Amino acid sequence: MQEFQEFIRLRLFTLAGTSVNVATLAVSFAIAVLSFFLARFAERASAKFLRIRGVTDEGSLGATGRLVYYAILAVGLATAVHMLGINLAALFAAGAFLAIALGFAMQNITQNFVSGLILLVERTIKPGDIIEIENRMVKVTKLGMRATVVRTWDSEDFIIPNSLLVSSTVKNFTLRDRQHRIRTTVGVAYESDMKRVRTALEECAAGLTWREQSTHPVVLMKQFGSSSVDFDVSVWVNDPFSRSISQSNLNEAVWFALKNAGITIAFPQLDVHLGEPSELEILGKTNR
Repeated sequence: MQEFQEFIRLRLFTLAGTSVNVATLAVSFAIAVLSFFLARFAERASAKFLRIRGVTDEGSLGATGRLVYYAILAVGLATAVHMLGINLAALFAAGAFLAIALGFAMQNITQNFVSGLILLVERTIKPGDIIEIENRMVKVTKLGMRATVVRTWDSEDFIIPNSLLVSSTVKNFTLRDRQHRIRTTVGVAYESDMKRVRTALEECAAGLTWREQSTHPVVLMKQFGSSSVDFDVSVWVNDPFSRSISQSNLNEAVWFALKNAGITIAFPQLDVHLGEPSELEILGKTNR
């Protein structure tokens, strides 16, 4: 027993004027490891608690869990460092100069890390969100501290630096809700019965079972084109990521609705009028 006590009191080194022995080092290491497991447990517990409170959005659950994880881990590591006798204030002051030096050396990495923290705090982009960036619609699958992983409709994964999401204009289709507007434009012949056209389009849109039933469809006469009268048909869906399929289904429904109603779907036409040749043109051809 006495040998064990002497062993744990054995001085290993001196750090910032504080003598560090085996016991101090072991306690600091235990606190660091414990804080890691506690942070992981708190992350899962916070998600479970929010689900009980009625929060079902996976993006919000994931972002909140990561914030709790990093907060507990930071406190645990700070406590472990303090146990070693290191002055945290002096460490932060030295860390500030080190951060400036590293900032110049690793500017992109630091920028992406800070951008990741901003995304976690603001929660404007969360896992599960449907966003459009650089004219491409993608689904956010993982929000990391350096980069965000997204998946396209073609099942392709892209890794986007967080700084790009913070500094660029990003369209978030699911920021407030998942409702998304699908619209199509169709032109009918000028001799068509416009009241009949409107009725056919309204009945067609209202009868779509896959649309969002809480939002009524909208049918508008948009303009008088050169070869047709153009109507705009809009419906809402709850899955922006599948808008290509919804767009195709809407186009087919409108096509068959107008065909079944006997309404002509117009197409560009060009009328060419050929006049009678003049006497001068006839004499000129004869003289040849």
